[in-house]
Amino acid sequence: MAGEKKKVMAKKARKKTEVGVQSPGSKIREELQARGMLQKEFALRMDVTEKHVSKLINGEVLLTTNVASRLAVVLGIPAAKWNAMEASYREELQRIQTEGQMEADVELAQCFPYAEMAKLGWVPQVRTVKEKVLHLRSFFEVVELSLLSKWQLGGFAGRSLALHDKEDLTVMAWLQAARKKAREKKAETFLSKGLEEMIPEILAITSGRAQGTLAKLDEILSRHGIALVFLPRIKGLSLQSATFQSGNRVVIAMTAKKMDDHEFWGRLFHELAHVFLGHAWQEEGTTEQDERDANLWARNALIPRKEYDAFRHAGRFTEQSICEFSARMGIAPGILVGRLQLDGLIGGGTLNRLKKVYDLEGEAQGE
Repeated sequence: MAGEKKKVMAKKARKKTEVGVQSPGSKIREELQARGMLQKEFALRMDVTEKHVSKLINGEVLLTTNVASRLAVVLGIPAAKWNAMEASYREELQRIQTEGQMEADVELAQCFPYAEMAKLGWVPQVRTVKEKVLHLRSFFEVVELSLLSKWQLGGFAGRSLALHDKEDLTVMAWLQAARKKAREKKAETFLSKGLEEMIPEILAITSGRAQGTLAKLDEILSRHGIALVFLPRIKGLSLQSATFQSGNRVVIAMTAKKMDDHEFWGRLFHELAHVFLGHAWQEEGTTEQDERDANLWARNALIPRKEYDAFRHAGRFTEQSICEFSARMGIAPGILVGRLQLDGLIGGGTLNRLKKVYDLEGEAQGE
């Protein structure tokens, strides 16, 4: 269907072009009429097929330098003139086609949160809607905004995104900002081999000070081809984190806000689960079962189920027992406190002093 649509647009463009700029085809037709020469005879004189002549006259094939040289001999018009005419015709054809694409993109551009994107410095402030289209195309790095419907350009481990949904367009903008920011990071090519070695390394740094921990985490992930980026919150976006493939690496993007260590590591490990379980490459997005599997994987990777169940059944949730168990597991005690709160084993405000806070807003600004 897409191919047919483009053919129709090209045909319309050729019609319009003939009004403003003469095409080589119309000039050939004019010369043949002046000579009273049929296309069949002309094809013989040019030593090309009659079918090729027909396509040449209708603008369906390019007029090559070889054909221009033959036209110079047969019709007595210099090859340079034919080449110049062809170049002008194709430029005009492209201009008209671009205008048609612009009309479609103008409607779509109105649905993007452009003002919010401009506030964050992702796109410049503009005066006209056409400028908005041009800057959005540049921001997304596509010749047409409609191309964002392709999963490879607008999807992530979670779901594919639709151009008719305003929230999805906001997600697309956020993901593209993450994609661009990830390019600034030095990361190796992603390889699935050796990923298991990464988890103990990450767990070992969870107990460190928040600021220093993030730098170490970045180094570990980058070594395995995973770029972790933090982005400012954008109005209309409910998504907190996402994982997707970008070139030869994987990107994990997180909304920058204050989080305690249970939430931070829980979100990170949920996204890592999408990498380990292969969800980051599913073009149809993840299913509800995939998300449940990712949650389970994250919980067990942070605190092994067997050890956690034994601790839970013991029923001693004092500060001392929590710190001792966390030390034995090699994780920050705040992770365990949050897990116990989530499971309803201790109150929501109990032992919050054991939690660290990650203020990620500075990370989003690159501070």
